[in-house]
Amino acid sequence: MADAIKITPPFTDEVVENLKVGDRVSITGVIYTARDSAHKRLIELLEKGEELPFDIKGQVIYYVGPTPARPGEVIGSAGPTTSGRMDAYTPQLLDLGLKCVVGKGQRNEEVLDSLKKNKAVYMAAVGGAAALVAKSIKKAEVIAYDDLGPEAIRRLEVEDFPAIVVNDCHGGDLFKEGVEKYKR
Repeated sequence: MADAIKITPPFTDEVVENLKVGDRVSITGVIYTARDSAHKRLIELLEKGEELPFDIKGQVIYYVGPTPARPGEVIGSAGPTTSGRMDAYTPQLLDLGLKCVVGKGQRNEEVLDSLKKNKAVYMAAVGGAAALVAKSIKKAEVIAYDDLGPEAIRRLEVEDFPAIVVNDCHGGDLFKEGVEKYKR
């Protein structure tokens, strides 16, 4: 992605603090997938005092439930899912050091406040371009909750995964700023 900010997880506070609303980013490295069913299980583990299936500190969770891979492919279609379904779980994971979540759509106030408090960021992946996003995924393996099928937690190795900063850790909100910018 031309003119994109190249970043590699795990993210530090400094990396996140330098990201601003509207920045186009290109992520290369390891990211994780999880949707609502997996998030529910992660929170249940925490409530029981058990460890999560991966070290969440500095990490990226992509809200996706990919389709099965065709023969010779790493993953099937891998477009973002609606982020609001994870709003009930996100603040607790951000409190544990999660630095970035990627999906589509707006987030609630509790999530926005938690992004600021925890120096974290919310990004949007390109909706409607699931095949394009899938091309940036070089390796995919299920690491937890295989019984959830597409909603299992996967460890993805990505190269130039495209995303746009929607909510930064400074309180910026692309949805609000974008509307203001183009109001008549």
